[in-house]
Amino acid sequence: MPAGIQKRTFGPIALTNTYTTNVYNNTSALIYDVIKHIHVANKTAGAVSFRLFLGATGGNVAGTELFYDVSVGAFSVYDWYGNLRMNSTDFLVGGASAITSLTIEGEGEQFVV
Repeated sequence: MPAGIQKRTFGPIALTNTYTTNVYNNTSALIYDVIKHIHVANKTAGAVSFRLFLGATGGNVAGTELFYDVSVGAFSVYDWYGNLRMNSTDFLVGGASAITSLTIEGEGEQFVV
């Protein structure tokens, strides 16, 4: 497999208090992204949780949860490292328990199909 282009895949984005917000979608069928790091920062004095789903636009149906009510402590961060392939039909969807308290950002690699 050829080397990918390292890039910030999405964000920073303030998460809203709805769980149906599109956080990321790669709109080109000619490329795919592999998200390798998701960083969530809490800028408030209280713990706030977040949810992320992998599925259709605005979708948060059962069985598509990637992160569910993960708590981020006051003035703290949550970091995830892995390999999450995102095709043009995939949407990363989510939100937080409190509006604009959490900021999310992701990095990864981009590959040509």
